[in-house]
Amino acid sequence: MIKLMSNSEEIINRVSNSSIISLDLETLYPQGERVEYDMAQNLYQGLVLKEMDFRLFVKQHDWAQYEGKHVAVNCSTDAIIPTWAYMLMASKLQPYAQTVVLGDKEKLETVLFTKMLSEIDPEQYRDAKVVVKGCSNLPVPDAAYVELTTILRPVVASLMFGEPCSTVPVYKKKSGVKSNK
Repeated sequence: MIKLMSNSEEIINRVSNSSIISLDLETLYPQGERVEYDMAQNLYQGLVLKEMDFRLFVKQHDWAQYEGKHVAVNCSTDAIIPTWAYMLMASKLQPYAQTVVLGDKEKLETVLFTKMLSEIDPEQYRDAKVVVKGCSNLPVPDAAYVELTTILRPVVASLMFGEPCSTVPVYKKKSGVKSNK
């Protein structure tokens, strides 16, 4: 409780005294450097992937530079990259990189958050009023908020977005309805 100095009246912080649980996705932000590998740099004349040239590149490339990193592999041009080429990249990156995904950095963030969210025990939020914090300093993809909603909705009493003092209602369990178990 906070006391006013002038009138000696107490100001009660109803937010901190409430049963609302604040969940900040930023606290789940997977650590590690994110990098993109653009396969356009391996295309012959920017159009086609030549197998012999690509295999030579794969053999000579320093894969250890991806140690501990999260890597998004993509192609920024409209070239058709054979599936085996992406598989070959993944096979070389896997021993070093923490994560390898096919796509851009946004796809990488989505995959990283989906993995982290899959480790949440929704039971800890059973019948709780949960506010998912909306502002973050780190890049939390919209897909993470959608994934979290699908995880929590079956168990929470209510789900809100924003800050405990100013929320947007997302879901509220109807009175008398039990949460799915």
